[in-house]
Amino acid sequence: MSEVDRRGSGDNDGSAWQNRRSQNSEKRDKKFDEHRETMDGRGDKHRHGERTRDGKPGKGDRGFPERRAGRPYRNRDERRGNERRRDDRGRKPMRARPGHDSGGRPAGRGRTSPQRDLPMEPELPESVEFTDLDIEVRRELRTLPKNLAERVGRHLVAAGMLIDDDPEAALAHARYAKSKASRIPVVREALGLTAYRAGEWAEALSELRAVRRMTRSDMHVAVIADAERALERPERALDLAKEVDTSKLPKDVQVELKIVVAGARRDMGQLDAAVVELQGPDLDPKLRRPWSHRLFYAYADNLVAAGRTEEAVQWFLHAAEADEEGETDAAERAGELTG
Repeated sequence: MSEVDRRGSGDNDGSAWQNRRSQNSEKRDKKFDEHRETMDGRGDKHRHGERTRDGKPGKGDRGFPERRAGRPYRNRDERRGNERRRDDRGRKPMRARPGHDSGGRPAGRGRTSPQRDLPMEPELPESVEFTDLDIEVRRELRTLPKNLAERVGRHLVAAGMLIDDDPEAALAHARYAKSKASRIPVVREALGLTAYRAGEWAEALSELRAVRRMTRSDMHVAVIADAERALERPERALDLAKEVDTSKLPKDVQVELKIVVAGARRDMGQLDAAVVELQGPDLDPKLRRPWSHRLFYAYADNLVAAGRTEEAVQWFLHAAEADEEGETDAAERAGELTG
């Protein structure tokens, strides 16, 4: 499948940073897009990896259309996208002295010293500031001691800065943040979405499931379902979609979930069902919503898979018209089919 057929934030599931942000649906749609590209359409030209023609995600390629608006856990108004850089140097976190447990006490009988390997702390880019975080995220981190909150927050900012150019480095920052604040939902959310973007499907699934339990929110359900697809478990993606009350989800999340469900049906060889899954009032070429071009693209891509080429060409053209920011290769796909 092409990339649009696979999901699409980031992803926003209901994460800590989304629900507390603006209630304006258009802003929420933008934030949702930042973490996702539609995973099965070849939609976004600016990806870190390629997808194969059968729709399997390539290394480093997520699935939801990413926007240049920034990451959800960064303050939109103070982004420093041109200051991104990576420094792989790091220092090891403090460890217990030999013969002592992690609290500094002697490890006597009946007491074993923990052997968990904590991640090394990645070096932070000089431009990173705690105030770059969205104010609601900073408020959530304030449950930590001040110095720790700022330390964790700066690593979240770094993850957001690096995710487009260096997903692996972004993942290192997000993992380190979790090692210091694993009980904070927004930290787990940041790691889950970053892992998703880096192609670490199992880790993304684990983290976003944890966020779902912690927040009792289904806002990231489409990302979770898409991770199941990436792990070649389309049946689980369908089961998850069935258990969610979609009427309570924001429209953008509803649409992205439909795209994932269609992709899961396609994974299972149910090509006609995949096409039907995307039909409905939202599939209107006159509509111009933040998610319209992804829906049109996914529909066109599934029409191709079902052998309905002429219809697919028209929907790729509709997708190209709706894609005001040039995120997809819809026009090129239409050209290939007529060419």
